[in-house]
Amino acid sequence: MTALSKYERLETTGLWRETPDAQRREVVVSFGNATIVLSDMNNTALAHWSLHAIHRLNPKQRPAVYSPDEDDITETLEIEDDTMIGAIEEICAEIERHRPHPRRLRWWLLAGSFAMVAALAFFWLPGALLRHTLSVVPEVKRYEIGQTLATKIKRIAGQPCSTTNGNRALAMLEERLSGDQEVKLLVLPAGMPKATHLPGGFILLNRALVEDYEEPDVLAGYFLAEQLRSQLTDPMEPLLRSAGVRATFGLLTTGEIPDAVLDDYAEELLTAPQTPLDAQILLGEFQSASLRSSPYAYAEDPTGETTIELIEADPFITTAPTPVLSDGEWVALQNICSE
Repeated sequence: MTALSKYERLETTGLWRETPDAQRREVVVSFGNATIVLSDMNNTALAHWSLHAIHRLNPKQRPAVYSPDEDDITETLEIEDDTMIGAIEEICAEIERHRPHPRRLRWWLLAGSFAMVAALAFFWLPGALLRHTLSVVPEVKRYEIGQTLATKIKRIAGQPCSTTNGNRALAMLEERLSGDQEVKLLVLPAGMPKATHLPGGFILLNRALVEDYEEPDVLAGYFLAEQLRSQLTDPMEPLLRSAGVRATFGLLTTGEIPDAVLDDYAEELLTAPQTPLDAQILLGEFQSASLRSSPYAYAEDPTGETTIELIEADPFITTAPTPVLSDGEWVALQNICSE
């Protein structure tokens, strides 16, 4: 201990009272090994007080009165010597600085615990909440949310196109390409990208896909692409990511999503870029559906530069697959927005 070694030869006299009823006795006060030594005038040690336990009873008063036990004040020592008082104060202060502080340790442990909980809440909880919510939302609720979103999109993109023969052709296209999936196709007149999809199996198509192309393979290609996107990523996931933790928790606990959240997401859907699809996976879908991929590829990029893989690896580049729709059905579908 640096301070103790500095005062190891320091001595003074003081008045020692061994018990509250005893007479005060003059003693020699010196420093021992981490102790204060009290000796009589014949240099016989009378008491050793631990410097770690010594306690001053009257701070800033003279004479300074010390006790070896803060809790049981039966033994006291009075010292007048300012040098000795300063030495004891300095040594005790140094001991205090190096003493473990349980309260401080508890505070730091508590602060660390709060920080860990906050970090978990910030980084882990949102993802865990999202995954759990996605796993428990039933199909009927997904369909209800998709239907609500479709209604909100209609206010921007217009009412779905509908004719008797056109609806029949659209149903034929659904049956031809959806397999065992529940799909609801809607053709909207304006204000939306070429295609997008919603929870509950809704696929929305721009009327340009039925009016601007000579063959139904383009429309069918966009149908397949959106169907694949809905298979690769749960359609509820981007909605809940956009909605945030509070709305996700609300859906989990009440089964409802605020109307304003759905309004915002409906507008976001109409402007957000589509998620790119892996060409090899998409080609597998075209192969399974007996559908040419090149018409879709050229509709996506008329130059063919960014969709060259879909063009060169078209599974039906040399053979003709079963037509998606008959000529009559395609004509009816092309006129679905005419009324």
